[in-house]
Amino acid sequence: MIDYEMYCKIKDCHDRQQLTIAQTARALDLHAETVAKWVGCAQFHPRQPAPRSSQLDPFKDQIVRLLETHPYSAQQIYQRLREDGFAGGYTIVKSYVRKVRPVRRQAFLKLSFAPGECAQLDWGEYGTISVGSTRRRLSFFVMVLCHSRLMYVEFTVSQTMEHFLAAHEHAFAAFQGVSGSLDDRQSEVGGTSPRRR
Repeated sequence: MIDYEMYCKIKDCHDRQQLTIAQTARALDLHAETVAKWVGCAQFHPRQPAPRSSQLDPFKDQIVRLLETHPYSAQQIYQRLREDGFAGGYTIVKSYVRKVRPVRRQAFLKLSFAPGECAQLDWGEYGTISVGSTRRRLSFFVMVLCHSRLMYVEFTVSQTMEHFLAAHEHAFAAFQGVSGSLDDRQSEVGGTSPRRR
């Protein structure tokens, strides 16, 4: 293949040194037809190799459509193509799937909250506890302020609506009725950390 440097040597031998095509070919160890072709070119235009056809070409659109509808593995796509008449190998399918697969986006969304905007809460379980002659499931209610990450935890032996609402009241009282940063309030009133039941 002729690169720009060889093109310049051909032009120099033929145009400046006035060598014939045969002499230029011998001097540069090229075929005479190659020299003749490049002598006739006013500018260097590298030849782009023609793309080779592939057994996969008729199935490429189908692969893209499959990947747009579901994140199939290359093996799953290969099996579907075989059912549709593809006679090629798995390696070529895997290579093409890797090239055209849509970029995966992160599966989480980072949330940001202003003070007092939001709190997260839930029930949890922490084994059992003796109550009289029986054992009861020990549950806990937890509330976390989204901005300051301040947490309130209350243990209970039941998850009824009454316990749920009472735990809310106790959490708000522990947070001194606000859901922002407790540090400023405590410094103003000399408060203590939130109580835990």
